[in-house]
Amino acid sequence: MILQFISRESSLILAVTPANMDLANSDALKMAKEVDPQGLRTIGVITKLDLMDEGTDARDVLENKLLPLRRGYIGVVNRSQKDIDGKKDIRAALAAERKFFLSHPAYRHMADRMGTPHLQKLLNQQLTNHIRETLPSLRSKLQSQLLSLEKEVEEYKNFRPDDPTRKTKALLQMVQQFAVDFEKRIEGSGDQVDTLELSGGARINRIFHERFPFELVKMEFDEKDLRREISYAIKNIHGVRTGLFTPDLAFEAIVKKQLVKLKEPCLKCVDLVIQELINTFRQCTSKLGSYPRLREETERIVTTYIREREGKTKDQILLLIDIELSYINTNHEDFIGFANAQQRSTQANKKRAIPNQVIRRGWLTINNISIMKGGSKEYWFVLTAESLSWYKDEEEKEKKYMLPLDNLKIRDVEKGFMSNKHVFGIFNTEQRNVYKDLRQIELACDSQEDVDSWKASFLRAGVYPEKDQVENEEGSQENTFSMDPQLERQVETIRNLVDSYVGIINKSIRDLMPKTIMHLMINNTKDFIHSELLAYLYSSADQNSLMEESADQAQRRDDMLRMYHALKEALNIIGDISTSTISTPVPPPVDDTWLQSGSSGHSPTPQRRPASTVLPPGRPPAVRGPMPGPPLIPMPAAGPSSFVAPPIPSRPGPQGAFVANNDPFSAPPLIPSRPARVPPGIPPGVPRRPGRKPAWSS
Repeated sequence: MILQFISRESSLILAVTPANMDLANSDALKMAKEVDPQGLRTIGVITKLDLMDEGTDARDVLENKLLPLRRGYIGVVNRSQKDIDGKKDIRAALAAERKFFLSHPAYRHMADRMGTPHLQKLLNQQLTNHIRETLPSLRSKLQSQLLSLEKEVEEYKNFRPDDPTRKTKALLQMVQQFAVDFEKRIEGSGDQVDTLELSGGARINRIFHERFPFELVKMEFDEKDLRREISYAIKNIHGVRTGLFTPDLAFEAIVKKQLVKLKEPCLKCVDLVIQELINTFRQCTSKLGSYPRLREETERIVTTYIREREGKTKDQILLLIDIELSYINTNHEDFIGFANAQQRSTQANKKRAIPNQVIRRGWLTINNISIMKGGSKEYWFVLTAESLSWYKDEEEKEKKYMLPLDNLKIRDVEKGFMSNKHVFGIFNTEQRNVYKDLRQIELACDSQEDVDSWKASFLRAGVYPEKDQVENEEGSQENTFSMDPQLERQVETIRNLVDSYVGIINKSIRDLMPKTIMHLMINNTKDFIHSELLAYLYSSADQNSLMEESADQAQRRDDMLRMYHALKEALNIIGDISTSTISTPVPPPVDDTWLQSGSSGHSPTPQRRPASTVLPPGRPPAVRGPMPGPPLIPMPAAGPSSFVAPPIPSRPGPQGAFVANNDPFSAPPLIPSRPARVPPGIPPGVPRRPGRKPAWSS
């Protein structure tokens, strides 16, 4: 929590440390150093000066000599717990603090720079300077925030929640905007285009021209079953007689049975389109989130209407198939007729795409490359009407392999337990290896939609899905039967006729399905939203209840308006501030390497320790050997206790200053507050006898 506040560049840091602890281990100074390495915002404060042991003081620290900070230290003496319990007055506490500094021999010469009043004055000055320096950047930041809120706050400036005219206007605008957004998502628009995935009309278009044709091909009849059904139909029609001619009724019976199978993929296509339609209009209603009641009613009304249109659309599609069943038009211009049926074969009737035509390009993962070769790997695939090639990348310079499409088919492959990709396989119907030693290539995509899209592309290239057949040897022996040559010719003739006529119907259904769905469902839904949705909303609920805001929206509006007015007020205040205040220059940098070493978790070990070293409570002074002189004072450290001698009195130098001797344990020169004569043999800090006027100063 402390770092959260002191990390801001606009804050000043008060690093408070008690005087009765080692300053080098101060957590406040270490944290301040982390966020303010230059010391521009840090002011040191030393408290509890009155609780130090007798004979010790913090003079060198307060004079910024021992462990210096760029802005130095200020000493204060606060009320004790006893004073607080005794309800000592603040004025009396300040007077006692002033008296302490004036009467203390180590602090009297800097009493004017100590105490809470001086700290207040210094903070006021530093805060003024700090505000003056940070004001331009603060003004720029506030102005940018205000500009970003201008557009959003515009509709809230004159907002009155209970104004009925506002509710009416907002309802009309939202319904109109919903209708426009829905139409743009269906018809396509250049503004706010989704560049990450297909949406709206594009997804419906893919259902029409990729998914639905694929479902039709999946319903393609099985050759063996079809021939068996034709032979049974011919025999049953002839009855006890042996027919010399191919019966028309066998053709009609087989064709009608194949046409009935078209109902399932057609109804599935309608379901897919409805799901996309519902997803599309729910994306559009997300803008009505400010009014949950309005959004709920809109979704309910539109969903109910779409479900009504669903029934009519499915009835119409089933009617189309019933119409096809009602009359088999053998005079169709594309129908081969009986005369040509015997000369046509299945392979000749299948239309292949234009040779060398590129049908699709894209990335696919080959999922079953051997582990020794790196496992699954991604390649750039190019599908043409005759081959499937893959390259190292989309530049198509380094071709890895080219696979002809002859005798290839597609089958579904279950994805692995730990895999997120969707897989389908390509194999050769003649049991040959497709790629090197692989009987099947497993191709993986990121989504099932990509798999369906690739399957539709393979259909255009003439690669069809595998038929689901579960046959064993016994079953195959049971299904085999012998036909005489005449019946074989009749079956082949009916087979070619059925193939031709079903192809015509499939072509017609692929053309009529999108038109029927667009007319009866999508276009009607757009017209309903444009012309009738508003009337349904007015009749379904009260206008006031529809336009009740959500709690989140009301809170958001209040917060936004409060922020907007606060920013404007802040800019007005900043505009009234005079930036011509007198600023004091920043103190020069100091040697603060002790802070860097202290931040590593180890206390620094200075070469010398002055008399102001803190004496730990309860530790008696130690004597260094038999040599007479001042006592040794233990210095607290991170490791074992170490002892450093206090300074030896200095000899008088010129102009009344003190010159330190050459003793390595001596303190830096002390400059007295006034020239005085130091009696020989009396070390500094020794109290005088009562009743005598001191002849020297510390």
